[in-house]
Amino acid sequence: MSPTPDQKSFEQRLRDAGARAEEELLRVVRYLDEEVVPEVRANSSSALRAAAVRLQKLADSMEDAKRSAGRDTAQDTASQTGKRP
Repeated sequence: MSPTPDQKSFEQRLRDAGARAEEELLRVVRYLDEEVVPEVRANSSSALRAAAVRLQKLADSMEDAKRSAGRDTAQDTASQTGKRP
């Protein structure tokens, strides 16, 4: 039993649709590789740099608070004992 013209047409359309889908998929992958990934990487590094700056400021603030608390404790102790810090 040989395929009818309608079956050949359907099979050909199915092959064509598969080929177009494959081309579109390749186009999407290329777009992601060339446009999206570099943009994400650039934004990620900028975000990491901003976070690093904020963390540095936080560390400085914590160190200042620790030094300030140490001075206050020394002054309190000195005032209680009558000695100078």
